Amino acid sequence: MRDPSGRLLRLLSLLQAPREWSGAELAERLDVTARTIRRDVDRLRELGYPVHATHGNTGGYRLGAGTAMPPLLLDDDEAIAIVLGLRTAATLAVEDTSLRALAKLEQVLPHRLRHRVAALSQAAVALPPQDRGVPAADPGLLATLAAACVTHERVRFAYTRADGEATRRHAQPHRLVAAGRRWYLVAYDEDRADWRTFRADRISEPHRTGVRVPPRELPGGKDAVSWAMDTLAGGSGTIRARLRLHVPLAEASEQVTAWQGFLEPLDDRSCLLHTRSDSMHFLAYRITLLTVDYTLLDPPELAPHLAAIARRATHAIESFT
Repeated sequence: MRDPSGRLLRLLSLLQAPREWSGAELAERLDVTARTIRRDVDRLRELGYPVHATHGNTGGYRLGAGTAMPPLLLDDDEAIAIVLGLRTAATLAVEDTSLRALAKLEQVLPHRLRHRVAALSQAAVALPPQDRGVPAADPGLLATLAAACVTHERVRFAYTRADGEATRRHAQPHRLVAAGRRWYLVAYDEDRADWRTFRADRISEPHRTGVRVPPRELPGGKDAVSWAMDTLAGGSGTIRARLRLHVPLAEASEQVTAWQGFLEPLDDRSCLLHTRSDSMHFLAYRITLLTVDYTLLDPPELAPHLAAIARRATHAIESFT
């Protein structure tokens, strides 16, 4: 490969793959000598790219993490995937940061890719968030909590409860769960010796303690998404119900709270509501608080409870009809 600049970019593209390359492999890929590869690696290091080398029969080159974010080389499909991902994120939980990153990326997109991205953007749409007006999540806070989840590290943070009371928490992070614009931290609360779901926008001053603990499993073998859904729906979810709401998702999103359940798109005129509780009576009561028309899909055992509420309500107004 005769063009030194083009060869350097090609070498950088290869090194950005998550693997280690031997000098012989790189030389064969670029049709140069091993000596040229060593010179090009030195040049990349001068430009600030942290290229690490190991010696021996199993040694090779790999691109490590540096003190600053270096320029990245993306192929066409990678660039399109990142643009679409950033546009989706800009409507959800980290919109300000996503918009800045999206503006930088779209500014340098080749002309041939701009048409493909524009076509995909017109054909693919994101559902509107169910919780408009929620503050965007702090990417730095999410990154701190995510790192603690991965390393099973205790954290301390300030937390503002729903009633406005400020508390201090010591917790073992398990997973971060995204729901619309809101992020939730599922963690074991050491002060209360129990599992809790914390809203990320109510967390401040996160501090990683450096103390690592054995990984904990959620009770009942549940995953973090199911646990968060059960918590937001107000119960452990032993009884689950599905209802067809006879309004579009966007309209239902403005009238159905997270306490009442989670929404799922169905068609242009209706959507699904998933709700759960430990009590059939309480579940029926929660459903009657809906302000939109609906049809119960399952479970059939819930129908008599709804019918009983309807009979009592009808009897209560007989003198006025």
